[in-house]
Amino acid sequence: MSTYFAPDGTRLALRVHGEGDGDPVVCVPGGPTDSRYLSDLGGLSGRRRLAVPDLRGTGRSAIPDDPASYRCDRLVDDIEALRVHLGLDRIDLLGHSAGANIATQYAARHPHRLRRLALIGPGTRAVGLDITGQTRRRTARLREGEPWFPTAFAALEAITEGTGTDWDAISPFFYGRWDTAAQRHHADSRPANTEAVARFGEEDAFDPPATRAALARFTAPVLLLTGEFDLNSPPEVVAGLADLFPDAKPVVQSEAGHYPWLDDPERFVTVTGDFLRRP
Repeated sequence: MSTYFAPDGTRLALRVHGEGDGDPVVCVPGGPTDSRYLSDLGGLSGRRRLAVPDLRGTGRSAIPDDPASYRCDRLVDDIEALRVHLGLDRIDLLGHSAGANIATQYAARHPHRLRRLALIGPGTRAVGLDITGQTRRRTARLREGEPWFPTAFAALEAITEGTGTDWDAISPFFYGRWDTAAQRHHADSRPANTEAVARFGEEDAFDPPATRAALARFTAPVLLLTGEFDLNSPPEVVAGLADLFPDAKPVVQSEAGHYPWLDDPERFVTVTGDFLRRP
């Protein structure tokens, strides 16, 4: 574990996975939560070194003096500070879930600093793509044969209708297999800093029209990988995100949820690793 400093002086922690002399891939976690849930992305560190920051106020990073700096657009500055800390002119950037919103805004603001962009189970708030209740239900029904489905689907219905808040009950939808390993991963991935979560998407955190306009001019290659069962990032919504880039490849990983590196590590590492080697 090493540290670096944000422009406002906040001390930020960095995990590095893998060995080798090549430039690392900067991997932005979602949540915002402790980046340990990413681990080594199913063995991707065997193909490339991974530089994985703990976002401010999460994991081993310090709590900032200004709580407004938890906002998504402000976190882009922390990623730029990491690039400078690593001494790299350009980086390969990977963002997962809510972290994809940070990565997307980074691409919009610093396109000349990116070689490649990989968005995994991406959040789409930065570009204003909404996920309807109908889309979530349609994705959820792919799991009708699972023993936990009736209870989880009832909770999902209540949440989408605004009458329920039992988010734990729908957790099985986010994994390709709701086994002991998935349950342990879910428990370990819960955000601990509720203020960081609450302020991440507050007013002015996103400017979808400006971000869309910038992405239309973004020429670096983009991988958008999501799971077939991903309730957070359904394939049809991720396909819409791909349409915003000039050079984007959408990939749907079969029988995978929101954490595809857990559901089929070999498939995930092959697709993502090959993309990150793309000229």
